[in-house]
Amino acid sequence: MKIDYSKEAITDLARLREFIAVHDPAAAGRYAQSLLEGISRLHDQPGLGHPVIYAPEPESIRDLIVGAYIVRYALLSEQIVILRVWHHREDWK
Repeated sequence: MKIDYSKEAITDLARLREFIAVHDPAAAGRYAQSLLEGISRLHDQPGLGHPVIYAPEPESIRDLIVGAYIVRYALLSEQIVILRVWHHREDWK
């Protein structure tokens, strides 16, 4: 299944990497790689995340936990769209 990223998700990933890089540039790359590897698991297991019960269509909007990060995605018939990415300590609701 194809995985695409929304503009917001790309902005989120860049923001998270920049935040980590301020404190530890080497760690920023490791965290980014780990997060992208976790997201790539959706390619073979698209239903891996948990349904977002308050979404209009809970089975198609899901949250995947990757380490300390929450990846919200839309599960479509032939595509997965990564909608947003947050650190679990952020105000993401």
